[in-house]
Amino acid sequence: MREWGKLLLNYKFALDEVSTKLNILNEELQFIQNYNPIEHMKTRIKTPESIRDKLQRKGYAITVENAVARIQDIAGVRIICSFSTDVYRICEMISNQQDVTVLEVKDYIAKPKPNGYQSLHLIIEIPVFLTDRIVQVPVEIQIRTIAMDFWASLEHKIYYKFDARVPGDIGHQLKEAADLIASLDERMFALNERMQEYRLEQEV
Repeated sequence: MREWGKLLLNYKFALDEVSTKLNILNEELQFIQNYNPIEHMKTRIKTPESIRDKLQRKGYAITVENAVARIQDIAGVRIICSFSTDVYRICEMISNQQDVTVLEVKDYIAKPKPNGYQSLHLIIEIPVFLTDRIVQVPVEIQIRTIAMDFWASLEHKIYYKFDARVPGDIGHQLKEAADLIASLDERMFALNERMQEYRLEQEV
């Protein structure tokens, strides 16, 4: 258990690093542009039980070495933004950090999942400076809008209640709801853009 605890401590340090970076970027934009793209963030680390379950599902032996080599989402950050443009802006800002290596990008906003799920997923690698060495630690970052997060949270609860066996008609309605939310996202963004234009017109 000590070995697993030491492993998870590295992931906690990596989350601390990522959270600090994001807070700095958000506060800087607030100061420079009077606008903060990040509404809120949430971090999580998988439990040893969850890691073992995932290794078993993947058919790997339950070892710390396999956890490090085979699972890239032990540490996770979920970032909630106002608009989809903020999602891509944050993604770009994170990717441009000199000590951040982007390992994988999955854009479920440009290409939503069949069930309607939308979000931008990044797997990054970040250095953690320990007393005796530097460890490169992967962190999964999910970036989505408030509307996308609303749908994803409720969809997860519905699937959890049905033990992932959702009747076809409910699945169809969930997809329709996702389409409506995507449309709402676009409409709110257009209203925000129009409001910005109006403010500029008033200043002239």
